[in-house]
Amino acid sequence: MGTPKFMMFDAAPEACAPYSHAVEIDGWLWITGQMPNYADDTKPLPEGIEAQTHNVMHNLQIVLGELGIGLGNVVQARAFLTEFKRDYETFNQVYASYFEPGKLPARTCIGVTALALDALVEVDFVARRP
Repeated sequence: MGTPKFMMFDAAPEACAPYSHAVEIDGWLWITGQMPNYADDTKPLPEGIEAQTHNVMHNLQIVLGELGIGLGNVVQARAFLTEFKRDYETFNQVYASYFEPGKLPARTCIGVTALALDALVEVDFVARRP
């Protein structure tokens, strides 16, 4: 097994905790869960699950782009929702719109009591280079 490469990207929102944006070993990439914050950390989080999910997916796409890959390389996702019953359906609609039909990564979606920044949603990825 190769040596892990720990990566941070200036284009992605600033880390709100001690972590790397991505870690790579042997072409496998673990992308840290992204929050619905903006690169300009003075802006408040957007209101509602729809807007927050769009921001999370945008932030994940920034990290993927910095890695030179896209959503088609994502093989697994984990989603965390603070208001699971209320937001699950809307989250799914927004999330699915980012992927090609029939090419969705494996996924786990978990209801949690709280997330950093008082966010409603966080999503992380596992991806593989071609």
